Amino acid sequence: MMKKYMAAALVSIMVLGAFTGCGIGGGKDIGKDAALEAALNDAGVKEEDTTRLKVSEDRDDGRKTYEIQFDVNGKEYEYEIDASDGGILSVDTEMIPNSAAQNNTQDKNAAGNAGSGGSQTGQTQDGTGDAVQNSSNVAISMEEAMQIALERVPGATARDVKIELDFDDGQYKYEGDIIHEQREYDFEIDANTGTVLEWSEERR
Repeated sequence: MMKKYMAAALVSIMVLGAFTGCGIGGGKDIGKDAALEAALNDAGVKEEDTTRLKVSEDRDDGRKTYEIQFDVNGKEYEYEIDASDGGILSVDTEMIPNSAAQNNTQDKNAAGNAGSGGSQTGQTQDGTGDAVQNSSNVAISMEEAMQIALERVPGATARDVKIELDFDDGQYKYEGDIIHEQREYDFEIDANTGTVLEWSEERR
């Protein structure tokens, strides 16, 4: 008799385990590492070549997904990965207007023009690629503004920064963000005084 009770209990445990394994309302989760690998493989890049890497969890119509963002060679990638099977639900890529490589090239060109008698404009670009401003109109350079922001994030470098000069409410200011070690920092800096106007931090 005892054996029958034990057998019944064992069957109940196995059935319960099967339902739990099937994940009623739960489902299989490949994990952040596998989701990141799927995105990197699709982009054809290695993790060590990326900057501003950010992996976060999300839910879309009850389905768990991973949102993955990273920069490589002046291009920004954004992926949405299905957490259950690693399928790519969406991918978006765009050139970064003010990548570090582009800024260095612009600085060298500007310096060359100044040395040959030309004027150094030091123009930056907004999200549409249009020139926003002549650097002679502001007291703080983009590089100086970048350093002001980086001083607040130990370990971060210029490769982790996205920044642009904007004119809003009659005031020139640098707007941008830093992504470092899965944290995103958004900032606004007065382009004439170097004062940090806004600073926020978001854990992803």
